[in-house]
Amino acid sequence: MAEYKYIFGPVPSRRLGRSLGVDLTPYKTCTQDCVFCQLGRTTKKTITRREYVPTEEVLDELGQWLKRDGRADHITLSGSGEPTLHSRFGEILRFVRKNSTSRAVLLTNGSLFHLPQVRREASEAHIVKISLSAWDQASYRWVNRPHPHLDFKEVIGGQKAFRIEFKGEMWIEVFIVAGMNSIPSDVSKIAALTDLLKPDLVHLNTAVRPPAEDFVAPLSRERLATLCHLFRPPAEVIAEHKNQGGIEIRANEEAIISLLKRRPCTARDIARVFGIHFNEASKFLGNLLRQGRIRTERTNGSLYYDATTKEQTGPCPCVNTVAKNTASTSKVSQGFRGNDSRNKR
Repeated sequence: MAEYKYIFGPVPSRRLGRSLGVDLTPYKTCTQDCVFCQLGRTTKKTITRREYVPTEEVLDELGQWLKRDGRADHITLSGSGEPTLHSRFGEILRFVRKNSTSRAVLLTNGSLFHLPQVRREASEAHIVKISLSAWDQASYRWVNRPHPHLDFKEVIGGQKAFRIEFKGEMWIEVFIVAGMNSIPSDVSKIAALTDLLKPDLVHLNTAVRPPAEDFVAPLSRERLATLCHLFRPPAEVIAEHKNQGGIEIRANEEAIISLLKRRPCTARDIARVFGIHFNEASKFLGNLLRQGRIRTERTNGSLYYDATTKEQTGPCPCVNTVAKNTASTSKVSQGFRGNDSRNKR
């Protein structure tokens, strides 16, 4: 398996089947610092668009991958930060459309769609998935912790303009955090905004992998299901992906590290991604743990592995965070409602 710097996978996606990831920003370079982010806290919060990684090198890697393998359902701009911060992301989407039979996908928080250039570049994708988990500026600051120059009304206005211009599929993912944006009256406000955007699909998600903040608690699948009817079209609860077979990806330590840099995984996740036995996946992970290249965290009863980076210093103890999540969320959410006069029930 070739070693790549900017592309990873294909990985099994809950939404996109086998998806090749394309990473266009350094680790956690983003316009927001969402409390639920599986990659941890944002280390560089910015709205400055520039060529964060060399476009020609990304295109070269994609060209190599297409010649050597080229088998994926989708090629997805995602990874370590907000892809629309990259000033030439549209060129990469165009390259995919021209040179691959895979569909081009953009996963974005949608915070920069008020910029006409971003909307034009995003229109090169077959599918654009936008995340939306707030309903006003106060909840936006609370859940997504955006760059201070981002205004929620302007953000939504940009997304509405994009929907008018875009001819492809637009999906919306709503991330629900217990005690923060989970009561039906608040979810209804989010649903009203999604209705304005006229999405093709709406997905409800919650904290499955370890989140940026340990006060973030998930909603049960049953609770999420009770909220689906609030959306048009009715939302779908995203379940953990189950590998259906097909593309084989060769496992080695570097391939596993490349994946874990972008998303925490369990040993069973690793086994599914690479089509190997659970015991073999455990051996790879054990070796990487002994080398100090990965760390573990227990969340929602499952043990997750992620790659250590320069930004991730200090130990990551294997503790079950569910109990403290629940207690902390109660305290934090009470403080939010008590301090924000606009959030009256």
